[in-house]
Amino acid sequence: MGARHEVRRDRTPRPTIAPWLVAAAFAATMLGTTLPTPLYVLYQRQLGLSTLAVTVIFAAYAAGVLLALLLFGRASDAIGYRRTLLPGLACAAASSVAFLLADSFEVLIAARLLSGLSAGVFTGTATAAIVALAQDRERAVLVATAANMGGLGAGPVVAGLLAQYAHHPLQLTYVVHLGLLTMAAAGIWAIPRPREPVGGSGFRWGARLSVPRSARLVFARSAVAVFAGFAMLGLFTAVVPLFLAQLLQLPNPALAGLVVGALFGASTFGQVVAPLLGTRAPRAAGTALTLGSLALAVAVATTDLTPLLVAVLLAGTGQGITFRTSVALLQDAAPAHQRSEITSSLFVVAYVAISAPILGEGLAAQVVGLQPAGIGFSLAVAAVAASATWSLARIPPTRAAPDCSP
Repeated sequence: MGARHEVRRDRTPRPTIAPWLVAAAFAATMLGTTLPTPLYVLYQRQLGLSTLAVTVIFAAYAAGVLLALLLFGRASDAIGYRRTLLPGLACAAASSVAFLLADSFEVLIAARLLSGLSAGVFTGTATAAIVALAQDRERAVLVATAANMGGLGAGPVVAGLLAQYAHHPLQLTYVVHLGLLTMAAAGIWAIPRPREPVGGSGFRWGARLSVPRSARLVFARSAVAVFAGFAMLGLFTAVVPLFLAQLLQLPNPALAGLVVGALFGASTFGQVVAPLLGTRAPRAAGTALTLGSLALAVAVATTDLTPLLVAVLLAGTGQGITFRTSVALLQDAAPAHQRSEITSSLFVVAYVAISAPILGEGLAAQVVGLQPAGIGFSLAVAAVAASATWSLARIPPTRAAPDCSP
């Protein structure tokens, strides 16, 4: 028998407010995933962590996201949005509590894993919930993208400002986040429950991952381009605060937070302009990401802030264009009934790219030093980005570019 659905309840807040409540919870959750970014230098100093240890802590986040995707990718289909989002908020709160009490490398790893789990649960489910609850689908997609990227960008800015200008930043930052999560949970609890399955379909573990034969060439080219973009994104969020403190002699958490926040802002800009570029999008993405990677290499080699800021704007924009263009190409190439599966497969590539290369960067920094490792990593990403994104230009253009927030 088909799944039973609950009857829409006439309760406040009204359904027109519900998408905004989900968006607020989405932003609060994603804000928590980037809060530690400008604080890594403080943890490193307080706990005596190496650069490799910092990169391992950062990579644990991606492991949590992948675990959530692979285990709970279809949970909302069976148990509904609210019953999926509330545990996601619980994971985010548990992560902040762990950070609040962190006194060792192991606790920080656990905190990042929980943060990754919360992001993995929220990213797909919250976007789908906002679209389902809204009356205007196109506007809903923009709201979901703004909540996702806005939260990611706000996290390092908030934490950096608190670390620079407030007392006890390693505690106060997460107290603030717990307050936001409490309000977010109240909002999710209050939303109506329109047509959510409550039984009959059964819970199924994991997300289906597959690439149809007809789309494999497009997927291969897109995956390499996305890998380069997310590897650069991971490098900035994990290591740039260390660059600022150790190489540029600017141990300023507020500056580190603003730099990383600007990266996510540039990525959002890239996603917005990608559809406007049409057939020029792959080449524009390749050029921006390649030049951004080269600018980062120059910044690390010369220990100069100016090329670092140029790198942030170029690499962020290139990453945004690359990701949205790649997803759009895949959506166009895949059969309609397999688009979700192929997009999930691309997300797996993206989060592997955030973690695996950064571990290599951390290991190299441990052996040869932060500066040579940073230069080498940036040049490697530039080479991959140049070849991969230009290869995308050989694929016929898509008809439309869907939302593809990371």
